[in-house]
Amino acid sequence: MASGFFALLDDISALVKASAASLDDVPTQVAKTTGKVSGIVIDDTAVTPKYVVGLDPKRELSIIYRVAKKSLFNKLVILTPAALLLGYFAPWAITPILMLGGAYLCFEGYEKVHSMFIGHQEDESEAVKVITPEQLERERINSAVRTDIILSAEIVAIAYSQVVKLTIVNQVLVMLAVAVFITIAVYGFVGLVVKADDIGVHFAQKKYHPVIQKLGRGLVQLMPHFLTILSYVGTAAMIWVGAEIIAHGIPFTNHLLHALELSLARIPVVAWLAKVLVSLVGGLIIGFIIEKIIALVKKILPAKRQKANS
Repeated sequence: MASGFFALLDDISALVKASAASLDDVPTQVAKTTGKVSGIVIDDTAVTPKYVVGLDPKRELSIIYRVAKKSLFNKLVILTPAALLLGYFAPWAITPILMLGGAYLCFEGYEKVHSMFIGHQEDESEAVKVITPEQLERERINSAVRTDIILSAEIVAIAYSQVVKLTIVNQVLVMLAVAVFITIAVYGFVGLVVKADDIGVHFAQKKYHPVIQKLGRGLVQLMPHFLTILSYVGTAAMIWVGAEIIAHGIPFTNHLLHALELSLARIPVVAWLAKVLVSLVGGLIIGFIIEKIIALVKKILPAKRQKANS
């Protein structure tokens, strides 16, 4: 009887050790998974600051906090459980969903590039909508959350694709850790970027050492240029990440990307740049095609409605 009891203890001890060894892999998996979604993280970081432009500076951090809180809720409570359930019951659906998200990113990126070169065509006859600062703030938050949930869905889906071979416990731990880490990193950095000019103004005061004052003034002058560059980087990341997601979902294009990387493997930086450039061009083409399809659908639908009403 005693020997059986000690044998049971040995089994429990072995199970605990195996579980501990498995859990030791979690930080490594978190780091690996975070690296895989870095392109979308860059895009998320670059897109968010625009939602507080033109609003009361005193409300900037509050707005960012509210968006971050909703982003974290969406990742932890909605998207991560949805990805785990989908991966268990319908794993075949993960890749098509990723590709749809990638197509959306290509379309959004193309729209941004198109607006940079063509500009926005505004209808002068359209009435100007007058809203209160509170309504504007609410609209900005809702718009930011809508954009974030699409990017978050891509982050969660890619994260799941990286942990699908792990145990269910490790899957949950890694995905939750990635969701928390990325949300804190993205919105912490966004908050720092948004308030950087205020920090510069503070350090430019005469009570500080001349060197500190000069750094403060330089920071104020730098931030508009930095935000512009960040916007460009975010748009580029959106397009290349979207195209790469689609390419990886199609065996033929996935093979071509790997072949390109292998052909330039001796110079890793050149291989990476070549892959990014090809993805950018491909993403712009995809975005262009989607934009034309949407424009065609918009023309067809009113025509059908007019026929139905006549």
